[in-house]
Amino acid sequence: MSDDRDRTLSLRVETDACYQCATCDTVCPIAPVEDSFPGPKFEGPEQWRLRGEDTPIDPSIEACSNCLQCEAACPEGVSLGRLLNETRAEHVRERSSFSAKHVRDRLLANYGRLAAVASRVPRLTNALANSPVVRAIAERTLGIVSTREAPAFATETFREWWNERGGARISDPEQRVAYFHGDYANYHTPAVGRALVEVYEHFGYEVAVPEQRCSGTPMFANGFLDDAERVASFNVDRLAPLVADGYDVVASCTSCSYAIRSEYPDLFDMEGVETVSENTYDALEYLRANESLEAALAGASLDLGTLAYHAPCHARNQGLAQQTPDTFDRVANVDVVDVGDSCSGMSGTYGWKEERYETSMTVGQEMFDGIETVDADTAVTECPTCAMQMEHGSGVTVSHPLELLCEALDV
Repeated sequence: MSDDRDRTLSLRVETDACYQCATCDTVCPIAPVEDSFPGPKFEGPEQWRLRGEDTPIDPSIEACSNCLQCEAACPEGVSLGRLLNETRAEHVRERSSFSAKHVRDRLLANYGRLAAVASRVPRLTNALANSPVVRAIAERTLGIVSTREAPAFATETFREWWNERGGARISDPEQRVAYFHGDYANYHTPAVGRALVEVYEHFGYEVAVPEQRCSGTPMFANGFLDDAERVASFNVDRLAPLVADGYDVVASCTSCSYAIRSEYPDLFDMEGVETVSENTYDALEYLRANESLEAALAGASLDLGTLAYHAPCHARNQGLAQQTPDTFDRVANVDVVDVGDSCSGMSGTYGWKEERYETSMTVGQEMFDGIETVDADTAVTECPTCAMQMEHGSGVTVSHPLELLCEALDV
């Protein structure tokens, strides 16, 4: 009980820097379109400042998408991410663990465990997951929206490809990176992982692929902080020795890099977490620091015409909003056009929830309109679930910047 009181006191102290300016509410993509959501100022600082010992968390926290634009915008540097994550976790602990919503959210949060099993029989899984009957049952019983097409499992995971090729190839012992691929690139888009390895090795990097678990992003977003701490501990334990040996950590998903470099140290007190955080980067961000990239792209060409680009919220939160358009400025015969600073509305598992689907699509409308204005059939983004939303709402084909780099460099 004393630990809970200490934690609550700590969270209340965190709110002291908030002076109610409401900047966070003005940038929130959910508050303007969801009547039940009062905004991050209430969900974070006000709840922890005002609530009593026996006052339950307001259930409106469930409408928060965890985009964390609020934290990036706060002029006083209030850790809104921590406050919102703790609020969600408190609400989940108070909620019945036998409700369909709780079961659904736990399944979505721990998707990696299901994916590890499902990927063993990818063709069967794909057929079942996209069966109209199965989708209808999932919506009726669990509240997983049936109008979205389930992402296909690859017939060969990234790690299977990696193990078959024989692992790392040492080029320059001074250039070492440990690749955090996450669950999505492993099970669904292994071409992204292969592109990272091939591009990095092209520039002389030794790439290591350590054992890892989910970054924890869906666990944060669904309020299962204990699960997130479990996977964070596993990942930090595997990454910290590599960092100590001279490796930097790179992630191909901006939500993964954001979780490791921002949410882990913000929420968890574990050995090695700060060191790993300080040495973690988005994959394109890290590569752009290599002077050889600019020279190599100066003579590159991609016969793709205009591409619509969406910067994920978790990329903008890391100051990386323009990294993809800026990178491909040097490449001939391709024009990467930013479609605006709106949220995609997908936010990982958020857009999969039946009660959040309409909100998700309404939030994404500005992005859809931007894609239509650009009039492009193809698009690019660093986030796999943003890509999912772009394809669902606009019908475009979406690539990852690393795949385009692989093609431009002809590696």
